[in-house]
Amino acid sequence: MSNDRPQGVCASDFASIVGEENAVCLWENIEIGQQKLIQQAIASGNSPSCIVYPRTQQQLAAVIATAHTNNWRILPCGSGSKLSWGGLAKGVNVVVSTERINQLIEHAVGDLTVTVEPGMKFSDLQALLAKSRQFLALDPTAPESATIGGIVATGDTGSLRQRYGSVRDQLLGITFVRADGQIAKAGGRVVKNVAGYDLMKLLTGSYGTLGFISQLTFRVYPLPEASGTVVLTGSAEAVSRAADILRGSALTPVQADLLSTKLVSSLGLGEGLGLIARFQSISESVKEQSNRVLGVGQKLGLNGAIFADGDEANLWQRLQERIHTTPTESVITCKIGVLPTAAVEILTQVELGLIHISSGLGLLQLEDKNQVLKVRDELRSAGSDRTQASSGFLTILEAPVAVKEQIDVWGYTGNALPLMRRIKEQFDSKNILSPGRFVGGI
Repeated sequence: MSNDRPQGVCASDFASIVGEENAVCLWENIEIGQQKLIQQAIASGNSPSCIVYPRTQQQLAAVIATAHTNNWRILPCGSGSKLSWGGLAKGVNVVVSTERINQLIEHAVGDLTVTVEPGMKFSDLQALLAKSRQFLALDPTAPESATIGGIVATGDTGSLRQRYGSVRDQLLGITFVRADGQIAKAGGRVVKNVAGYDLMKLLTGSYGTLGFISQLTFRVYPLPEASGTVVLTGSAEAVSRAADILRGSALTPVQADLLSTKLVSSLGLGEGLGLIARFQSISESVKEQSNRVLGVGQKLGLNGAIFADGDEANLWQRLQERIHTTPTESVITCKIGVLPTAAVEILTQVELGLIHISSGLGLLQLEDKNQVLKVRDELRSAGSDRTQASSGFLTILEAPVAVKEQIDVWGYTGNALPLMRRIKEQFDSKNILSPGRFVGGI
């Protein structure tokens, strides 16, 4: 149903479920900051009638059921820190935020698991876990404001995937509200759980198109005793060789990335391309592994430095801020995937970028849509032997709405789209959840 439906209906229908203080109706009544966030996620000319803040899983289910009955299209969100990612939602009637469903359900310290509601801030969860000398091994974008539900919905994993894997690898259980308002569960609260279908992996990175996450269980890890970071900088050929050596060695970095020249210089790390590797373990192991990487760099003629304590923490914080902060609104932030052996070649063609040395996943900042299309074509053919038809991808995360309306955000060329559409039909036959945000306009 379109926005022709009288807007006042939102007030009566949703306020009766969540209370008047948790339902803001009429577009002009929504805070300017919230309006800007929403406008980055929706197609031009579409203003939703309501933003609703359920406070419990039961309220969330009732809100979704009401929208389903009335055929209202929903844009799910948490704090909104990643609302601008992905495709543009179309025909949205209601924005539903889970940021007020934010409680800790259980922290099983001995089992190394934690169960939380989706609106809990990532930073708040880490602070709670730190009291027991544990942590959730993710390093998402905007860690201070990002919610746990938003991190899972967008599959947002940073450099820590080098050691701990992706969001999917750490998720043990999930509860979600179906498009019809029914509550469903998958997985459990123990590390070894084999019951049921693996809906955790299906919902992770689905951008809210299949269901509304309402509870999550993760494995957690003990905080490491010591930490140290090595940075090598210099020529592309030498940095590429250092990355090859590190990949083939017995060293165990928890984070390891290749950095473009502009990123290296903007962080004050020197000149040329960069390789940054972080080790976390007992103190002796960190020192030994760091020195071995430094030795590799010296043999290859690279400049090297070791960072520890506050300097190290500051370096990684600045690195994340730089790669995710765009200097102008026209800059386009992209997620890429390429064969790890071709990563250096891609980084020499862009000003600002970061690629994980083992997975080949990374982020680029590009200037305009023409550069996006050029790099996307290059990534599809990138590889050590140039024989693979499609060995890389480029997905637009953040870009001006006008750019997202002109080119395909996802750039998917695989053969799984019919299967994706059938899954969407099974989970959301009325197409009311995040319509248009996912691959192929799903």
